[in-house]
Amino acid sequence: MADQKRPYRKKQRAELEAQTRRRITESTVELHRTLGPARTSISAVAERAGVRRSTVYRHFPDEAALFAACSAHWTALNPPPDLTGWAAIEDPDERLRTGLGQLYAYYRNTERMMENLHRDEATMPIVKRLFAGFRDYVKAAHETLTSGRPTQGRAHQRVRATIGHALAFATWRSLTREQGLDDTQAADLMCRLADAASRDPDKPKRSRRREQGRATTPSPA
Repeated sequence: MADQKRPYRKKQRAELEAQTRRRITESTVELHRTLGPARTSISAVAERAGVRRSTVYRHFPDEAALFAACSAHWTALNPPPDLTGWAAIEDPDERLRTGLGQLYAYYRNTERMMENLHRDEATMPIVKRLFAGFRDYVKAAHETLTSGRPTQGRAHQRVRATIGHALAFATWRSLTREQGLDDTQAADLMCRLADAASRDPDKPKRSRRREQGRATTPSPA
């Protein structure tokens, strides 16, 4: 009889351990979201999870292991927009509008965590290392959204700079939180800026000069 109970007890113990690990992970995620990684202590994690500090260290022997679990859990719950859907849109203007609309909605939903991560990556190497995955995502988004636009010259440089600026979390936050635009208005403004950046500013000037010349030239009698 004792031999029959042993596998059940081991399974029950494993389930309890998994629940404790998950509770610690979720507590860390919430503290990172509300306070930020730099202001989250192991004692605070233990208190929120309802366990001892030693229990936290038993499941996560160091800060790197705890932060990695926290990052994986949060990313699974908050995946960024899918770039393959953007790439399937042929028209670059429509692609940019769709991409920025989805990204800005993502920024709004993850604002507190994103703000803390941007702040703390400057002082915490582990945050910078884990946040590199999102930085790579933004770079890939940049390439996807600049595809099909001018590929050389000053127009190319302007468009890349404009779209890179539009993708930044700081840009979204400035337009929506400081300037009072909603996500749709912010995306529309950046799309208009990208369209203007792709144009050759010299062509309209030459055209206007020709029109002015024709207007001032006297017609033959």
